[in-house]
Amino acid sequence: MPIIVRNLRLNLDEPEEMLQVAAAKRLRIPPESISSLTPIRRSLDARKHDDIRFVFHVEVTLDAGTAAESKLVKKLHSQHVALVVEKRRNDPTPGSEPLSESPMIVGFGPAGMFAALRLVQFGFKPIIVERGSDVRRRHKDVLQTFYRQRIFNPESNLLFGEGGAGTYSDGKLYTRISDPLVTTVLEWLTEFGADEDILTDARPHIGSDRLPTICTRIRRHLEEQGAQVRFNQRLQEISIDNDCITRLDLNGQPHPTGPVILAIGHSARDTMHMLRDNGVAMEARPFQIGVRIEHPQSLVDTWQYGPCAGHPKLPPAEYHVVAKKVTESNQDCYSFCMCPGGVILPTNESEGLIATNGASQSGRNQPLANSGLVVTHPPIPGDDPLAGIDVQRQWEAKAFQSTDATYRVPAQRAADFIAGNQSDGELVTSYPLGGQWTDTTQLLPPDVAAAIVNAIQLIDRKMPGFAGKDALVTAPETRASSPVRILRDPKTRTSPSLGNLYPTGEGAGYAGGIVSAAIDGIKTADALIRRYAPNS
Repeated sequence: MPIIVRNLRLNLDEPEEMLQVAAAKRLRIPPESISSLTPIRRSLDARKHDDIRFVFHVEVTLDAGTAAESKLVKKLHSQHVALVVEKRRNDPTPGSEPLSESPMIVGFGPAGMFAALRLVQFGFKPIIVERGSDVRRRHKDVLQTFYRQRIFNPESNLLFGEGGAGTYSDGKLYTRISDPLVTTVLEWLTEFGADEDILTDARPHIGSDRLPTICTRIRRHLEEQGAQVRFNQRLQEISIDNDCITRLDLNGQPHPTGPVILAIGHSARDTMHMLRDNGVAMEARPFQIGVRIEHPQSLVDTWQYGPCAGHPKLPPAEYHVVAKKVTESNQDCYSFCMCPGGVILPTNESEGLIATNGASQSGRNQPLANSGLVVTHPPIPGDDPLAGIDVQRQWEAKAFQSTDATYRVPAQRAADFIAGNQSDGELVTSYPLGGQWTDTTQLLPPDVAAAIVNAIQLIDRKMPGFAGKDALVTAPETRASSPVRILRDPKTRTSPSLGNLYPTGEGAGYAGGIVSAAIDGIKTADALIRRYAPNS
């Protein structure tokens, strides 16, 4: 049984081949006693700028065999050395309830995509409907029609289409959740073309340049397994009988349906309103609102690496910061979706709105870095669970109007944001539609703007230049999370309103990011599998 050896440290000038020597030293055996060594986790410890190290967990087998491995681990009795315990799979057993119609998955983002992968794995043949276009068409709609001609397509954009919002994100795969399915998601992604480094990197990412191809490969695999993927199919209405959905109205045409996995993402606002009007149980939840702040990547590298910045082995640096108690109610302001060497992107789903997000390509080699800087807005009180959407839309529409009804991003130098001054001079931003000097404090709720002013000044004390002349504030950042949760039973994962509706993923309020959404999709598929017999 292999041994896991944790926290082996190599300095920047040591090759990975030195891991065998380091592992042998930790195990107190000769290096030649090790028959194989495989890194299973790699991270970077840059807390001390004069001693930056790579930290590895490795899996080791010995020439002497399993008995010797077990004896050695017992002898060492170290928290850094243990036998590898094979993780038990918790695969579902298909149920017996017959399917009157094929399962339907609404939405082909990470939650819907991985739910479909799980279903076909167990012999189900789902029909996946996506309101947007396939990646090839979507790419044209974004790059040529929107970026160059300023013509926005509300059904094919950076949010809607094959792969969902995740397709044009950084492809960040870091998650704070601890679940065996994290490995399942990463292994599936490598199967369809992601670099195998994501299996070992502590903060893995794929890159917006590689995600479209991976999404296409997943779709083709699903189709080979009997699933159907139908693009440009917008869910407009549902038909209900005996507390179950019986038909979906797609583009005005009725389609009989079996169980429905609802994986619509956090910006299908029209669908949310339709579901509310049909009595689907939902509730308001807290959501994040703030700005996206941009700095030269070289400055971020200096903050994180000190004199080692620029070392060829060091990746573009990233940061995660929290400014404590910056609001009158003692809330924190924190960074979100930090994108080293990346770009700021538009994330509106409708015309006449501006919202921001960030992304990086696989190399993270662009000159600027950006990050969300947000505070948590409490749930909107009242009877309407979708009131938070109205708040988001209010500020997004105001941002659009502030730039003369163009799609340029409102921008302000951080120093002017703090001082309340109008910025002028050359405006340099990675935003693909350009920027326009605007008083961005007016594009946020006043308490949020005040909190972010306080936060930027606090962070600047630890990271000099965070509020400096090269820092650019763009606004608003409103799509960090869904302001609504579509309720579901924690065991069956079905809506309390409709017995065959499975709310899933980020839009339903149960995930935040690619991996957590994918895991939620898998677990929802498992619940469906345990209930139904596969359709023939």
